[in-house]
Amino acid sequence: MATPLILALDLGTSSIRAGWFDLNGVRLADSLVQATYPLHTDRAGKAELSAVDLLAGARQVITGALSYRAGKRALASRPIAAVGMSCFWHSLVGCSDDGTALTPVLTWADSRAKDDAQRLRKELDEREVHSRTGCMLRVSFWPAKLRWLRRTQPAVFRSIAWFLSPADWLVGQLAGLPPEKLRTAHGMATGTGCYDPGTRAWDPGMLEACRLDRRTLLAIDDAGLRQSPMALFPELADTAWFPGIGDGAANNLGAGATAPGLAAINVGTSAAIRLLRRDDARTRPLAPFGLFCYRVDAQRHLIGGAISNAGSLRAWCLQHLRLPDEAAIEAALADRPGPDHGLSVLPFWMAERAPTWREDLTGVIAGITQSTTAVDLLHAITEAGYQRLATIADLLPGRRPTAIVGGGIQKSVASLQRLADITGLRLVACEEPETSLRGAAVCAIERLGAADRISGIGGRTVDPRPALKLRYAAQRRQLARLESTLFPEPAAAS
Repeated sequence: MATPLILALDLGTSSIRAGWFDLNGVRLADSLVQATYPLHTDRAGKAELSAVDLLAGARQVITGALSYRAGKRALASRPIAAVGMSCFWHSLVGCSDDGTALTPVLTWADSRAKDDAQRLRKELDEREVHSRTGCMLRVSFWPAKLRWLRRTQPAVFRSIAWFLSPADWLVGQLAGLPPEKLRTAHGMATGTGCYDPGTRAWDPGMLEACRLDRRTLLAIDDAGLRQSPMALFPELADTAWFPGIGDGAANNLGAGATAPGLAAINVGTSAAIRLLRRDDARTRPLAPFGLFCYRVDAQRHLIGGAISNAGSLRAWCLQHLRLPDEAAIEAALADRPGPDHGLSVLPFWMAERAPTWREDLTGVIAGITQSTTAVDLLHAITEAGYQRLATIADLLPGRRPTAIVGGGIQKSVASLQRLADITGLRLVACEEPETSLRGAAVCAIERLGAADRISGIGGRTVDPRPALKLRYAAQRRQLARLESTLFPEPAAAS
């Protein structure tokens, strides 16, 4: 019998990718298909996707992937065992009873609900909510977004029959199924802020706080659809289509950061560090306040933190500073092993998340003189983003892990070394650049009961240099003092 294939989809906020994997979790090297779509933003904090664009992108990449398979004689006869999906967390679309989208996709980056998040923090005990849901009462999550939608668009809110993740909505559209026939995965529901990773169910307290009817949310079940209509893609009609999981969970699975002592770091536009842990029946999954606790599935959870300002900082520098070409930048930064730029940067270009979640802060560059160069600025600003990851790493429970690193950073030897020096962690550069896409495939393989077939991923190891590790730890303390001086914590409401 021909070896089955896995079709993996990875939904991002600017593009969607598709690729083929075998049951060992190895990607067919030239099978990647991508479609892009615009993220609609404005000064008020809007960060939306058109549901129509998302669906068109999905159709495009699935069509491309199926055409690729059909055009390869060695692949055309291989059955498609399953479809796995990864999708950006914390985002939602409101739809009608038949699944028609009534709102755009409100992404995690949409910050228009800041005031609503602040009101939630006044009404509820954020620490207690965090201990139940693993999420903060912040603008990224569903509770604030739902309140904002109800407050600003009451007629639209009243017309909504279902609130879905973009991944779940997409499955319904592709399969021609109404929401009542769909299920959402633990690894997707967990990122909403309305789910309890301890009970593995929707959290009644948060539903009450949002005045949300439980019947507007999907049932939670990791099992996939089988024998769905799939009129658009008859090749997938008899294929198991598993509900999507959050991109963070997929990143750990795809990087192979699933064993004790391993963490995953992903550095893209934003960045995160995550530990995957198996549940202990004696204790409830918990994270230190300011970090997250999300489910991967019914047996495993993640602890870690995400930052909004990472690769976006470098992109800002490349756009606005007079910098040399990439090769010259790499050489210049390689010659600067430590924090010798004379600058102190608080990298809050966008509202920041873990570990302090101060959505009111703005960026700071201190120490500029007439001798400061564009490369100095790039150096300091890049380091500042890494220092936020290091702060999260310092808060992770247990022994300090080895971190498997994915994202664009793995292409730069100098950047990997600097990240190791700043975090103080041993790093392994993941050889698979599409870790979230691979994670979607790995999740599908696990759900097929073939987890023992998944192969490991190697990579180059980078160790922190002891002297620089100490210098960067001192710099981290100095930056913390600068932040607390310029932006003292607001007084608690009486």
